[in-house]
Amino acid sequence: MKGQVLVFDPLKGEGIISGQDGERYSFQGSDWRGEAGPPRAGQQVDFAASGSAAAEVFPMLGANPIAEAFGPGHKSPIVAGLLALFLGSLGIHKFYLGYTTQGVILLVSTFMSYLLTLVLIGIIPLMIIGLICLIEAIIYLTKSEADFNATYVQNQKPWF
Repeated sequence: MKGQVLVFDPLKGEGIISGQDGERYSFQGSDWRGEAGPPRAGQQVDFAASGSAAAEVFPMLGANPIAEAFGPGHKSPIVAGLLALFLGSLGIHKFYLGYTTQGVILLVSTFMSYLLTLVLIGIIPLMIIGLICLIEAIIYLTKSEADFNATYVQNQKPWF
């Protein structure tokens, strides 16, 4: 049967597939037969249904095998970490991860702090923004790709 992965928790090794018949099927990571990493939400799959469980879950490759291998919405922790490290005060890493509001907050805060440096009180907010971005860069760069995507892409955790 064909279906789509609704969710997969790499930490628990469990997921749910929505079958083409409208039913939902649970599956274990041990049932995954893909070679390009763990299953991702939104990924099209072919599986054997056994009651309310799915077994022998195979990814269905589409026209773009690179996108299929990494899944929809895949973001790189290395790219996010480097953006936070070098362009963090402008919020570029937040825009990259899809957190527009947080990106705008960083961008506006940075510009306001630069304006306040004219009266010498803007240096403190700039140092705080820099520290936040440094901490985020370290967190992003030290997480595994699966943990990073589970935390910041699928679960949408905007800060730290």
